Amino acid sequence: MNVKLALAGAVLSAVFSSTAMAGQILLADVAELSGGGATVGTNWKNGIDLAVEEINAAGGILGNTIVVTHADSQSSPSVAKQQVQKALDSEPYALLGPGYSGSVKVAAPLAAEAGIANIMGGEAAELTKAGNKFLFRTSFGQQSSMPKVARFIAKDLKAKSVALVWVNNDFGKGGRDTVKAELEQLGVKIVADLSTEAGQADFAADVGKVKASGADAAFVYLNEEESARILKELKRQGVTLPLVGETTLTGQKVIELAGADANGAMAHVGLTTDAPVPEIKAFRERFVKKYNYVPDHNGLKGYLAVQMIKAGTEKMGKLDPKGLAAALHGLTISAAKQPGILMDVTISDTGDLDRQSFLVEAVNGKQVVKAVLEKLNK
Repeated sequence: MNVKLALAGAVLSAVFSSTAMAGQILLADVAELSGGGATVGTNWKNGIDLAVEEINAAGGILGNTIVVTHADSQSSPSVAKQQVQKALDSEPYALLGPGYSGSVKVAAPLAAEAGIANIMGGEAAELTKAGNKFLFRTSFGQQSSMPKVARFIAKDLKAKSVALVWVNNDFGKGGRDTVKAELEQLGVKIVADLSTEAGQADFAADVGKVKASGADAAFVYLNEEESARILKELKRQGVTLPLVGETTLTGQKVIELAGADANGAMAHVGLTTDAPVPEIKAFRERFVKKYNYVPDHNGLKGYLAVQMIKAGTEKMGKLDPKGLAAALHGLTISAAKQPGILMDVTISDTGDLDRQSFLVEAVNGKQVVKAVLEKLNK
């Protein structure tokens, strides 16, 4: 009798569990919520939560409510891998994150093995070159952004020589290798090639080498906190040559940390809340109202990750975690039809993105957009 009761209880429990999950879409997020990448992960998480809140308020995805869980990678690839495996045990509809390329590199194969879409924030070129059909970007990869950076240095600044300063991790090495090749192809000489460490506090020696190199410009490619530190040191040592980078050189957090020392730094950015795009301006206002601070590009990336899942699912017309990746490949999402995507975007067969981007300069505490660069394939 006890066995029968136990079996009956188990059946009822399963029924109740199934009923509780009916009408829900579970998303699992693994992000850098502590450690060196806390700025990245916190913005990413808050962007996700804002998108979930707004989509649910508008009726969800095909009438289903989104439920999201967040796990902390502690900015460590090994911890990220453990957290992703734990998240996948709950059989989510899709995986969000991580943000650091090194963490994506070790975690993405797990999502691919599970057969679900992994929409992440990493920008290292190698991530989408590995043939993982379940991996998708929320911003440009280095293979898309660095040619634009190199052309700006060579054609607009007319620099004949450049000093490279980069962080010695997967993100930094990928950016350095890509921009170096592009610059050399354009006839620009690399006169200093300086690797730094993640979390590095003192950049006096590196800046001294930049000064001694006699370069016409410097390409700076570090994580956000280190970018602020080197900008301060560059100003302290009186370096006046043009400073050019990618998104992490002029992000909002960098500008806040570096203050006036960020003025004049220039970067190509795929996403910025200072963009002259009405939908992005409206997003910024909603984000600030909810969280009381101005988001950086990572907040945008988290928000767009959820919007991509919405668009892919609506294309299928059904909830199908195993089919979501295929639905996203080759998909063009129109901001006119889905305002939450903010800008028209096309997702390639490799999970890379094509959309507008921006050339910005840090001026008196904010990014000023100097030029809007159109999609590569209009």
